[in-house]
Amino acid sequence: MSGIFSRMRHCGAAVVLAFALAATAAAQQPRLNPALPLEHTGSEPNSAAAQKSHYVVLVSLDGFRWDYATRDGAKHLLALGKSGAWAPEGMLPSYPSLTFPNHFTIVTGLYPGHHGLVANSFYDEAKMARYTMSDASVVTDGSWYSGTPIWSLAESQGMRTACLFWPGSEAEIAGRRPTWYAKFDVKTERSEAVQQARIDDALGLLKLPEAQRPHFIAMYFSEPDHEGHEFGPDAPQTKAAVLKMDAIIGRLKAALDKTKLPIDLVVVSDHGMAKVEGGWINLSDFADLGNFEAVGSLLYGKSEENRAKLYNALKHASSQFFVYRRKDVPAGLHYNENPREGDPVIVATGPYAIRARKPAEGKPDNPPQPGAHGYDPRTMPEMKASFFATGPDIVPGKTVKPFENVNLYPWMAHMLGLTTPKSDGNLNILAGTLRDNGGETPEPEPETAKPQ
Repeated sequence: MSGIFSRMRHCGAAVVLAFALAATAAAQQPRLNPALPLEHTGSEPNSAAAQKSHYVVLVSLDGFRWDYATRDGAKHLLALGKSGAWAPEGMLPSYPSLTFPNHFTIVTGLYPGHHGLVANSFYDEAKMARYTMSDASVVTDGSWYSGTPIWSLAESQGMRTACLFWPGSEAEIAGRRPTWYAKFDVKTERSEAVQQARIDDALGLLKLPEAQRPHFIAMYFSEPDHEGHEFGPDAPQTKAAVLKMDAIIGRLKAALDKTKLPIDLVVVSDHGMAKVEGGWINLSDFADLGNFEAVGSLLYGKSEENRAKLYNALKHASSQFFVYRRKDVPAGLHYNENPREGDPVIVATGPYAIRARKPAEGKPDNPPQPGAHGYDPRTMPEMKASFFATGPDIVPGKTVKPFENVNLYPWMAHMLGLTTPKSDGNLNILAGTLRDNGGETPEPEPETAKPQ
């Protein structure tokens, strides 16, 4: 009988141990909203240093022009600016003021020509292939990207991260992926269920045990960009989308406050939006493009002779665009070194819709959408983006003058306690927003990184 009781005790202990292990495992799994499933890469736990760091939650509102918040009375965003820092005259996107280039600039501190995403779609002559943001096979291929995104930087320094979608986050870059990441689904992106799921998943991740909890979380919302394109920046639909996004930020902020964690909330956009003037401008109406690979208005010649000939044919063709040989593109655009930028380079002089050529005969040729971006932010104020930040590291009530978005990278890394590689950004530009700097704002000239 004693043997039976002994075995029963052992079995009971085993059951208790099994339940304990199951409970521990369950505690290490976040409660996620099924509307936004996340991929888990199984990264190592947070280091001791990472566990002592503050948190950064970075939110992007695509196409949220710099003046939308004040124009439409976005009370939650304006409250962020009052309790923290904001740029009432906007933040300067990098050229071209497009979605993928600027999202990747924000998280690498590199201009598009330096990190490689020179447009939403482009051609790589060395690969003899196109990058298109709608093609998952290239979007998830890390060989298209240069630089070290902040999630890869954090992971390499022992800090867990999560991207509830961000351009580039589905690829392994600089040898790393986020601990948690979401795949982009254009079909469900604007649904309220998926938008709420981003908030729910962020909160679920922040409830994990400290060793498992991400200290950097990025999330992306595709509005009001969609409405700005389809209806124009001044349309009631766009204004409604602005207030919808503002309400989401309000819910997120309230939920983050309840966690009692030291979280810095940073809300930005990638670019603004302008009302398009006129119809399509076809470059093929001014010159023969037969020897050129074309992606949008990017032109890739098969020989130097062809490139020079096309430049000469286009340089005085229209007052609606400038034409440059790539090496001669104005330095302020930082768009004159990477072969992916094409040659010659076309830069619109206003809110015009420019493309290489008409669609092939028999294919639909729709007019330009009412709203567009991608233009030079130095000459077109409508391209300026938004910036709001609040949290334990941010000086309350601080306003900042327009600054380039490359400077966000070293600034966020500083709040996370990370050591950064050389980039095009400079921590001093936003140092005045930081409590540990006493609100002082030194302004030395930033260094410029070279293409990798």
